Amino acid sequence: MPHTSQPSFGIMTAQMQVEYADIVRVWREADDIPEIAHAWLFDHLMPIGGDPDGPIHEGWTLLSALAAQTHRLRLGLLVTSNRFRPPALLAKIATTVDIVSNGRLDFGIGAGSRPSHPLARREYDAHGLPYTDGPTAVAALDEACTIIRRLWTESEPFDFTGDHFELTGAFANPKPIQHPHPPIMIGGRSAAVLRIAAEHADLWNIPGHDLDDAIARSALLDRYCTEIGRPPTALTRSIHLAVDYEHPAHTRDAIGKAVDNGFQHIVLGLPDPYPTGVARWVADELIIR
Repeated sequence: MPHTSQPSFGIMTAQMQVEYADIVRVWREADDIPEIAHAWLFDHLMPIGGDPDGPIHEGWTLLSALAAQTHRLRLGLLVTSNRFRPPALLAKIATTVDIVSNGRLDFGIGAGSRPSHPLARREYDAHGLPYTDGPTAVAALDEACTIIRRLWTESEPFDFTGDHFELTGAFANPKPIQHPHPPIMIGGRSAAVLRIAAEHADLWNIPGHDLDDAIARSALLDRYCTEIGRPPTALTRSIHLAVDYEHPAHTRDAIGKAVDNGFQHIVLGLPDPYPTGVARWVADELIIR
């Protein structure tokens, strides 16, 4: 699915093993650099890298704080675990961030951490959260997307009865600033999640550690969009690429391959610790060149 328009670039600061002040420093710097259009956190409750008992900040709380300290960047979580928060509560949280940011939220959501990652799996037990099997999590994601969109857009209370959620008199006031609602980004690579993305998403994100797989998954998403009568070009393709400070040419090569294959929303993951002036370095070494 090749594109000719210019891609947008953003940064991701995974908020584990780092101090709050360091994240604020990087986001404020990025907010003043026009080549960087968006910034992201992730959604984990315990570290999935480095010291397993090290510090980690809750994503939506931190995102709201950063929204209040920036003015231009679009922002979001890459991506929210639908297993962590009931969808009606999540809709309220996201609306608050959209208001705090004056309409800059991109709403990222996914089925939740994959069971193959033991450091991601443990956070559910540690916080008393149920960890459902994959098919259940995916079906719940589908219902959650429907509930959240309805809460953001419907002007009267409604009831919802699904296989995974039941709401009585559901209603949200205020609504998000963005109309009809903040852009919805769905993250994941499984065929089942791709089908949900084809139905609900404005953007779809996938990790880019295996670019060939990401390209193949994008082609599968094309097919699912076509099957439901949606133009594949209506759904922006987003990819998360790890930044290599020591070998920026490696990151530039990955960016080039991703863009050549239709990914127009590039999220550059910044390893910690964050060097002084890292946002300016990203713009000069990875975006402008």
